[in-house]
Amino acid sequence: MIQNPPYAKLAASSTHRVAMRKAGLEAPNLYAAFLALGAAALNPRGQLVAITPRSFCNGPYFGAFRSYLLDHITLDRVHVFESRSTVFAETGVLQENVIFSGTRDGTQGPVTLSVSTGHEDEATKRSVAYRDVVHLDDPHRFIRIAADEDDIETAEIMLALPCTLKELGVEVSTGRVVDFRSRSALLTEPVPSAHPLIYPGNLRGGGFEWPRQGIRKAQWFFPTEAKDKELLLPEGWYCVVKRFSSKEERRRIVASAWSPREVSGPIAFENHLNVFHVRGQGLDEATARGLTVWMNSTLVDRFFRMFSGHTQVNATDLRSMRFPARETLRRLGECTGSLASQTEMDQMVSAIMEKQDN
Repeated sequence: MIQNPPYAKLAASSTHRVAMRKAGLEAPNLYAAFLALGAAALNPRGQLVAITPRSFCNGPYFGAFRSYLLDHITLDRVHVFESRSTVFAETGVLQENVIFSGTRDGTQGPVTLSVSTGHEDEATKRSVAYRDVVHLDDPHRFIRIAADEDDIETAEIMLALPCTLKELGVEVSTGRVVDFRSRSALLTEPVPSAHPLIYPGNLRGGGFEWPRQGIRKAQWFFPTEAKDKELLLPEGWYCVVKRFSSKEERRRIVASAWSPREVSGPIAFENHLNVFHVRGQGLDEATARGLTVWMNSTLVDRFFRMFSGHTQVNATDLRSMRFPARETLRRLGECTGSLASQTEMDQMVSAIMEKQDN
């Protein structure tokens, strides 16, 4: 079976999605529904070949669908188009696209991975073990695509790290403020007792520009109801990561450290941000700075690209990653004042990681 399914979201209450649920399938997008029905219709040893966005490979949004698909087929080959704007550019879908093939009731043998920039470019390809694409102990069943030897080395380094966020005692959550639900609390001019309201546009160069001139977003949050006060985080240090990257940005993961020295008092973080915290409180300074350097490193960015082909960085994605020990992160944070470039940060990350290994 060969598919080039349509791309459109399916609302949770839509007729089509309800019908899919009754059939035992969960599909948040029309292309996922086509894939699920196609996989279900295959005869034993039948093969499905499809070209789709890469978004189903990771994240909670496609979690149930991903499990269903991988329960019905085993992947044989995956090709990635690295450009997010070349293939299907006319559709406005800002994602990497993939062509994959899978076999109903197939054996989990080697998977051929290939990659090219666009559909007219020559591809590079390699064969990897199935467990390197779908990790056996991964409850989310992310599909990770290591395009070359550098990707394999990156994956080995990242997966060998000693800590989960839970083991670090750190949590990550999306920002609490959904602006259209708190319109009465949003201000474009300061008033006494108003708090900073931070949007992705305020993240600049590993820090924050607040208030930012020329931005078309409210920059102050003034709680007018009890429910608004619950949206604030207390004064403290936080590592903050954009949930979406624009096509102009070179990196998928963009992080900044919020400092209470520059602006004191509670803060409101908008919903398009991920915030690292400790039980709703701030981090210590060295850890906040260290996490920011770590998240901005080329190592982490490259690893994230292996299993995410779209513009979104979900909190679930971040929770699934492994991290250096707290002492390592603190050492990174304590050295940030002398760093001036991405190259210097990457060199410091490499040096500290080598010390950790030794």
